[in-house]
Amino acid sequence: MPNFDFLEQPSLPRPDITPDDARAIAAERFGLSGAVTELGSQQDRNFLIDTGESRFVLKIANPVFSADELLAQNAALSVLAGSGIRVPSVVSATGGGELEPVDVRGVELHARVLSFLDGDPLTDVARPTSEQLRTLGALAGGIAAGLAGLEHPGLDRTTQWDARIGGEVVDLLLEHVGQPAKRRVVRAAADAALARLEPLRSRLRVQATHGDVTDDNIVLGATGPGVIDFGDVADGWLAGELAATVTSVLHHVPEEPFAAVLDVVEAFHEHSPLDDADLAALWPLVVLRGAVLVVSGEQQVALDGDNAYADENRAHEWLAFDVARRIDADEMEALLRHRLSAPAVSPEVGRLVALDSEPRNLADLSVLGRDQDAGAWTQDSAEDDALARVCRDAGHAITRYGEARLTRAVRDRTGSTATIALGVTLEAPAGVAVLAPFAGELALVEGAWLLRGDGIELWLDGLARPLTTAAVAAGDEIGSAVRLTAQLSRTRGHRPPAFVTPAAPFALWTAVSPDPSELFGLDVTATIPDPAGALARRDDTFARVQEHYFAHPPLIERGWRHHLFDTRAQSYLDMVNNVTQIGHGHPRLVEAVRDQWARLNTNSRFHYEELSRYTERLAELAPEGLDTVFLVNSGSEAVDLALRLAQTHTGRRTVLAVKEAYHGWTVGSDSVSSSLGDNPRALETRPDWVKLVAAPNALRGIHRGPDSAGAYLADLDDDLAALEAEGIDVAGYIAEPVFGNAGGLMLPDGYLAGVYERIRARGGVCIADEVQVGFGRLGHYFWGSQQQGVTPDIITIAKAVGNGQPLGAVITTREIAESFAAEGSFFSSAGGSPVSSVVGLTVLDVMRDERLQENAVEVGDHLAARLRELGDRHPLVGAVHGMGLYLGVELVLDRAEMIPATAEATLVCDRMLAEGAIVQPTGDYKNVLKIKPPLCITRESADRFADALDLVLATL
Repeated sequence: MPNFDFLEQPSLPRPDITPDDARAIAAERFGLSGAVTELGSQQDRNFLIDTGESRFVLKIANPVFSADELLAQNAALSVLAGSGIRVPSVVSATGGGELEPVDVRGVELHARVLSFLDGDPLTDVARPTSEQLRTLGALAGGIAAGLAGLEHPGLDRTTQWDARIGGEVVDLLLEHVGQPAKRRVVRAAADAALARLEPLRSRLRVQATHGDVTDDNIVLGATGPGVIDFGDVADGWLAGELAATVTSVLHHVPEEPFAAVLDVVEAFHEHSPLDDADLAALWPLVVLRGAVLVVSGEQQVALDGDNAYADENRAHEWLAFDVARRIDADEMEALLRHRLSAPAVSPEVGRLVALDSEPRNLADLSVLGRDQDAGAWTQDSAEDDALARVCRDAGHAITRYGEARLTRAVRDRTGSTATIALGVTLEAPAGVAVLAPFAGELALVEGAWLLRGDGIELWLDGLARPLTTAAVAAGDEIGSAVRLTAQLSRTRGHRPPAFVTPAAPFALWTAVSPDPSELFGLDVTATIPDPAGALARRDDTFARVQEHYFAHPPLIERGWRHHLFDTRAQSYLDMVNNVTQIGHGHPRLVEAVRDQWARLNTNSRFHYEELSRYTERLAELAPEGLDTVFLVNSGSEAVDLALRLAQTHTGRRTVLAVKEAYHGWTVGSDSVSSSLGDNPRALETRPDWVKLVAAPNALRGIHRGPDSAGAYLADLDDDLAALEAEGIDVAGYIAEPVFGNAGGLMLPDGYLAGVYERIRARGGVCIADEVQVGFGRLGHYFWGSQQQGVTPDIITIAKAVGNGQPLGAVITTREIAESFAAEGSFFSSAGGSPVSSVVGLTVLDVMRDERLQENAVEVGDHLAARLRELGDRHPLVGAVHGMGLYLGVELVLDRAEMIPATAEATLVCDRMLAEGAIVQPTGDYKNVLKIKPPLCITRESADRFADALDLVLATL
C-alpha cells in the first residue's frame, strides 16, 4: 500500500470505531482489559485503556495510512527513547508484533498500543508561564534534534500538516469556511505568506519531523514534561516543525504574543539551531499553519459532525490564526534575529554630527504636531514641509526617535499601521560633515551605508562619500550630508524596519534599534504614549459617572474628517460621532473660529452681526411657521427650555413623554427621559408632572409591525382619557421623530400625525427633539418630523449644529416664544456668542457647499444595504434601523423572540475597535449598534466598516 498523499485524498473521516470495538480489540489482540474512554483525534480513533494497574492508548489508524507510515511513527519513538525526552513506548501485541491488522465491520484497519504518559496537557493552561513556554520550545527543539538523522520509508508521505503543501491545502479546503469574510481573510493571509516563502523554499532544510509538538501534545507530569501523539511524523521542513509549535501558543496569549513567541523560539534554537532561511521563513510559516488549521478544522467538522475534538478546537484555531496574521512578518523576523544573536553588551557611541542642537530643532510629526493641521499630513510632502519649516526657524531640523508619525497613518486601515520611527532624520540645508560615532568598517549595503562596529551597527541613508569600503576610527569624518537618516542596530547584518507598528512593546524595539540621541547631542526620543496612565489620571480627578467608551480606550488626540487618531497614529473610523456633523478638523471651521476669537467673543446681550445672520439661517431652514430662535449651550438645555416654553405658553405643567427615550441631563430634560440604558431607575423616578406613554417601538414594543400606529394611538386615547378624568390638562408632548435612542428606529407611519392632532385638540404643544436625528442626518429629510409628515410647535437641536462646539437651539413660533416673557427674560451665557454663531454659520455653509445631506443619502443608503445584507447571513442581526446616516443594527439571540444580545453587542464593539472602527451600543438593552458618523464619510469608508463588521460577526 503506498504512503498517504493528502492532495489525492483530502477527505479523511475517522474510522467507525465504538468503545465496544476498542474494548474487544484491546483484549483480543493486546491482552488488555479495563475501562475504555475515547480520546480526541482529528482523523484517527484513540482510546484510553485503564487496566487498574496501568494505562495504555489504543490507536486505530485511519485506513488511508500505510503500515510503513505507522511503523515510522514507532521508529521515531524508538529513536527518542534514549534522548531524555519523555515519550510513549510501543506495547507489543500478544503475537509479538507492533502493528495488528483488524477487521471492523468489513473495514481493514491497523491497531497499535502505546504506553500512556501521565500529566496534564499544556493546552489546559490558560496563560502559560515563561518557563512553561520555554519548556515547550525546548521539547520541540529536542525532538527535532533527535529526529534529524532518522530515515524510514514511512516518512515519505504527504499530510495536510506538511508546510511544503500548505498553499495547496488552503486551496482545497477553503470552501469549507462558511462565512465569506473569513474566507477572504484566510485567502489573503495565506497568499501573503506564500509569497514570502517562495524565494526561500530551496534553502529550507528537510528532515524527519514530529509535525505536531503543540500545546495539545505536551503533557506536564510529576516526572517531567513529555510529548505524545506521533501520528504526524513525516519528512518536512525543520522551520515548519517550529512553526507548528509557535502557532499553538498564540491562542493562549492573544494580547501579548511577542514575549511568548520569543521564549519558544529561543528555547528551540538552543537545541536545534536555526539558520538565516529558517528565521526569514518562520512567521510566514506560522501564518500558513494557522490558515491550514482553520480550513482543516472546518472541513473535519463538515465530514465528521460528531467529532467534538475538531469542533471544540475551531475557536482557538481561528484565534491563533488571527493573532498570527495581524503581526507584521518583517517586525517579527527582526525581533527574532535580535533575540537569537544580540551581543551581551551595547557599546558606547559618540557624535555623528558636530551641530549644536536644541529642542527647537526637533520636528513634531506626531498627532499633536501643528504642521499637520488642516489635513497637511495627508500630503506626500508632509514630512518634507515640516522639516523645511523647522529649518527656516532654527537652521536645521531633526526628527524624533520612537515617534508615532501622523504622516504615516493609514485611513480605513485593515490592520496595525507602521507609524513608529526607529530611525532619525537630520535636515541641514547648508550641509554638514558626518563623523564616525564608533570604530568599524564602512560599506555600501543595498543602497545604504553600514558602519559595522563591535556589538553595534549604524545604517545611514543620504551620506555622500566615495563608493569605497573603509576601516574608520571613532571621530573620523566619513562624508557629508544635507539630509541624513541614521538608525542604530544590534542585529548584525540585518537592518531593522524603519517604521514599526505599535503591536509589540516598544521596549523590544529599543533593544533592537537603540536610542540614537548620543549621535546628535540632543535627546531626540519621543515620549511614549501611556493610555492606561492617562485613564488613571482621568479617573482620579474626573467624576467617574461621566463614562468613557471602552474598558481600555485608545488615547485619541486628533481627528480628520470621519477618522480619529490615537497617540500611536493609528486611525479609527468614527462611526458614532453625530456631534461632529461636518467632520473633524475642518479647515473652514478652524479658520472661522480662529478669526472670530481674534476679533470678539462675548455674550448675546451685546449686539453683533453674527447672531442675527445665524438665527436668520435657522429660521429659513425650519418648517413653515417656526420663525423664532433661542440659542443655548446644549441639547439638554434646549429640551429644558422647550419644556418651559410649553408649560409657560399653556399655563399647564403636565408633559407627555414616551418610554425608552433619552432627552438630556438637566433636571427638566432628565425628567422626560425614561431610557433604562441611561438610568435603570428611570420608570420609578419620574416627577408627577411627567406622564409616560408607550414607546411606539414597532419592533419590540407592546404593538409590533409597520401598521401598529393605530394601536399605539388607541392607547394614547386611553391615557388622555385617564388624565381628563383626573382633571389634568396637558401642556405638551415631547418625542424624537425618529427613535434615536433605539438606534434610528422609525416610528410607525401616521403615529406622530395622530399624536399631534390629539395634543393640539386639547390645547397642548408638540415638541420634536431633533437633537440626534435632525439637521440633515437622515439624508432624505432635513428634519426628522418631515419623515412623519408633521410640523412641530417647537424643535430642539444641538450636537450637529456646533460640530463639537457647545451650541444648541430652540426653534418655535413667535407666539410661543413671546409667551415666555411671563417668566421674565431669557439668557444663555455662551448660547449665541459670536464664536458659537460663527461656528453655526460655518457648519451650515459647509453642509451646503459640500452637499453633506446628499452624501447622507448616497452613502447612508449604500451602507444600510450592506448592513441588511449582513443580516441575511448573520443570525445575530435581528434588524437594521434608520435612514441616511442615522442607522442602527439590532443584535438579538433569537429573531423570533427578539432576545437582546447585550453581551455580544459589547464584544462586537470591542472587536470593531481592533478592526479600526469605533461603534457603540445603545437602547434600553444596549444591544443596538448606533451608526451615526460625520456626514462627510465616504462610500469607501462605509464599505470598510461593513467589511469589518462582517468579519467580527463571523468570528464571534
